[in-house]
Amino acid sequence: MENGFIKETEITEKTDEENDLELIKSVIKSKLNLEVARKNYEYAESELIDYYAYQIKAEQSKLDYLLKKVKNKALVLDMITEIKLRLSENEAI
Repeated sequence: MENGFIKETEITEKTDEENDLELIKSVIKSKLNLEVARKNYEYAESELIDYYAYQIKAEQSKLDYLLKKVKNKALVLDMITEIKLRLSENEAI
């Protein structure tokens, strides 16, 4: 911070490859969130049943949207790539 001003940082654009990888990671994360919401719904008590039902519907809609984007970009998410990405995400945590 110079003279009371915050120095601006340079904004860099992501490459197409980085955007594609981010999209695939979003699909994986959405799939995991949907699995968790479904499991929570199975064990939900009366007050939370509606909450998890809406969460499942929202996550499914998000996943459908992301999968359309993947299809439009002609990306392929094979199981081996998905497993590698899941493992790398877990190591980052």
